[in-house]
Amino acid sequence: MVIKPMIRNNICLNSHPKGCAKVVRDLIVYTQKNMAGAGKPAPQGAPKLALIIGCSTGYGLASRIGAAFGYGAATVGISFEKAGSATKPGTPGWYNNMAFDLEAKNAGLVSKTLDGDAFSDEMKAQAIAAVKETAAAAGIEPKIDLIIYSLASPVRTDPRDGVMYRSVIKPIGKAYSGQTIDMLTGKISTATAEPATEEEIANTIKVMGGEDWEIWMDKLGEAGVLAPAVRTVAYTYIGPELSWSIYKNGTIGRAKEDLERAAKAIDAKLSKTGGAAWISVNKALVTRASAVIPIIPFYISCLFKVMKEMNLHEGCIEQLIRLYTQRLYNPESLTDSKKVPVDSEGRIRIDDWEMRDDVQKKTAERMAEITEANIYEKSDIAGFKHDFLEAHGFDVPGIDYDADVDPSTI
Repeated sequence: MVIKPMIRNNICLNSHPKGCAKVVRDLIVYTQKNMAGAGKPAPQGAPKLALIIGCSTGYGLASRIGAAFGYGAATVGISFEKAGSATKPGTPGWYNNMAFDLEAKNAGLVSKTLDGDAFSDEMKAQAIAAVKETAAAAGIEPKIDLIIYSLASPVRTDPRDGVMYRSVIKPIGKAYSGQTIDMLTGKISTATAEPATEEEIANTIKVMGGEDWEIWMDKLGEAGVLAPAVRTVAYTYIGPELSWSIYKNGTIGRAKEDLERAAKAIDAKLSKTGGAAWISVNKALVTRASAVIPIIPFYISCLFKVMKEMNLHEGCIEQLIRLYTQRLYNPESLTDSKKVPVDSEGRIRIDDWEMRDDVQKKTAERMAEITEANIYEKSDIAGFKHDFLEAHGFDVPGIDYDADVDPSTI
């Protein structure tokens, strides 16, 4: 079948298998060229066996590529995707995982991808078995030394009570109105989000907070598959004050506060054997989620324009290479987790370029100037749209979108 993007309300409903696979290959090539040490024996302290919880897109996928193709690590990845069939495309992550496993195999790397609900006890048991299998295939000890927690899910069924909890992206206390952009037309409109109820706040913490990360670490510890000096990182976003009503001070912010609580609790346990846990604060990027949060597409479009003009722009893979080579595994921190650079709250910051005063000042000025008449000139809405399409395998150079493709494979 011929697959063209189907977009409704800044949500893309399909994906292109060949495009997704090409994006993954390009990210791998970029990593091999730009990650110091790629292709050489990994330095002492670099990861050998990595578990990526939420491995199929965005920061999770970039984390897996960096660990595997930057350090030569064996990887186990977990995500929940819809498979493609002969008549219907799968989700982008399904093709991304297939492409990653194929490229890893071709490079002589060991990888295993599990598809299913990472919140469930069954998946945790499957993952422990997969870690042991993967380690055996790689000829290494079944001890995970890097765990990335990068789940993005709107729902979570808690295995302990069987209840399905649903997260919301809402402000707290009062309604929030912010400008948003239709990336297809360039039309600017005002989106309003009503305040969350107490139940919605609690449910969002349940889905997007740190409880499941803690359960993962406990289960892996009980199974004896954690290396003594294991390092684990979960991702968050803080962003500028203009987004705080809907983000940092809203339901997501509450969940992210719980993630920080979990990081400290996990770190206290791991530090007894030389391990550590961190939150990494990452840059605003175009993801399937960020495209539908009020104000965020508007802000990102202006931010990208400013950061590209200042030669500071990064995508997921550039961010991850910096996280690995300059933070988690820099020459000082490779063998001593206490040497990982952090802020006053103990968080790793790779949003540092985004949050620079000069970048934020110029971005705010740009946002104030924008009208529908000058939006393509003053903002990078074209770049936002490209990144959004590319995340679904569209608008990828070198792909023939008029060609017949089989959506059941890459």
